[in-house]
Amino acid sequence: MTDDTADTPRVPLPVGTTGTSANGWYGMWGLVATEGSLFGFLLFGYYYLLFHNTGPWPPDGLPSLRISGPGTLILLASSGVIWWAEHHVRKGRRAVGALIVALTLAMGVVFVALQLKEWAGRPFAFGGTPYSSLYFTITGFHMAHVVVGLLVLLALLVWTALGYFDGRRNAVFRIGALYWHFVDVVWLFVFSTFYLSPYLLR
Repeated sequence: MTDDTADTPRVPLPVGTTGTSANGWYGMWGLVATEGSLFGFLLFGYYYLLFHNTGPWPPDGLPSLRISGPGTLILLASSGVIWWAEHHVRKGRRAVGALIVALTLAMGVVFVALQLKEWAGRPFAFGGTPYSSLYFTITGFHMAHVVVGLLVLLALLVWTALGYFDGRRNAVFRIGALYWHFVDVVWLFVFSTFYLSPYLLR
């Protein structure tokens, strides 16, 4: 009995849609538009109450930047780090790419830890005032997106370490990185609203 498959030429696995033509790009941009709109409405609610408020805003005085400042710098820097990882992944440098993705993941975890510490030190409860409700709702909504982003980074880390990406097969990595960039950009608006605008509008 002969094995006819021995003479059959091997055909490379299909690459599928690549680059910005990958179907996942449309889904991710749709997600970014939808979630960005939700954050926009939430922040609109904040400013609406701010300009109709007659008492002190925030009620507990000006916010401290002692924790939120370093956390913001770490999160924004992580966006550049994941871009750096993407560069190495597209060059086929699997080990270096995986190491840099792990660094991005660690920076995201540090941001979450700092945000939890910030919440624990707040002198107000969730439903104490309209300000406190908006603060915990908006920052909590962002935190949920960060946690999802960490899961995405974890998947990218595993797939990068296993060699799933190269110069052609990298659309999934780039789409995942786009979500992390979105999380970072949204935090800029949240941080400016809760931590910077009170100083400007005082």
